[in-house]
Amino acid sequence: MATITRTSGPSGTFDAAAQPAVPVATRTRARTLWLAVRPVLVQALLVLAGLSFLVPFLWMLSTSLKDDQHIFIYPPQWIPDPMVFDNYVRAVRYIPYALYMANTLVIAVVATIGTVLSCSLVAYSLSRLRWPGRDALFLVTLATMMLPFAVTLIPLFIVFKTLGWINTFAPLTVPHYFGSAFFIFLLRQFFLTIPNDLSDAARIDGAGEFGIFWRVVLPLTKPALATVALLEFLGRYRDFMGPLIYLTDSTKYTLSIGLTQYSSQHNTEWALLMAASVIMTAPIILLFFLTQKTFVEGITLGGVKG
Repeated sequence: MATITRTSGPSGTFDAAAQPAVPVATRTRARTLWLAVRPVLVQALLVLAGLSFLVPFLWMLSTSLKDDQHIFIYPPQWIPDPMVFDNYVRAVRYIPYALYMANTLVIAVVATIGTVLSCSLVAYSLSRLRWPGRDALFLVTLATMMLPFAVTLIPLFIVFKTLGWINTFAPLTVPHYFGSAFFIFLLRQFFLTIPNDLSDAARIDGAGEFGIFWRVVLPLTKPALATVALLEFLGRYRDFMGPLIYLTDSTKYTLSIGLTQYSSQHNTEWALLMAASVIMTAPIILLFFLTQKTFVEGITLGGVKG
């Protein structure tokens, strides 16, 4: 039987220095192996995470192509047989789809324009101009991000009711013309990366601050502006709580609230509901893939301070 000999120092305690050192070659091989395996593990985790987000969409797509007899069968049938493409034609008639889509696009586009304009102006002032209390006001702006939506829900509802805006698109669009703390922060960080020499050169040529903002700064911040516009559009396109609170007339419903209200008031036809959901989701996915490069660039550069 092999015996283990413990080496002790003069005081009888364990002496780590007396133990044989791990060969340098062994440590080098272990490090090389880890550097080779780590990217594989990271990619595997990313694939698993991606699948966890993709599975619900695939199930929705699969259900949208099934007939009523195959929706709840067990085990689940991922590839429908037969595929009922007529569900998409019926889904458009299942709800006032064109009306709900028009309402959704009006709210999303108007709100997006307001957010881009207001946030870019405020971010320019907080990053390129010097005035007393600028940094303190920026901190206060960031602090508003910590207020939960539930805290401001009732006060805002009272204000909008007093203004007579209930059951109109105004509560869903007008507030976006007063800026958003997160987007102001994102654009401010992007503006800080632009050299001040460009603004100084424009001032020497006689340009005013608004001219510098419009002709010099904005053209250089297209990735950040596109990111803000994309995020805001997606947020308003899929917004459920706002239309639920402020809209009472069914002719003014958006897609998200229209689908929910209709399915709750009628016998749910799941195939048609899933088909309508796919039609609603498809533009978002297409928009993201078309603007993915700009979106990533805007997020990346927006977090860097020059």
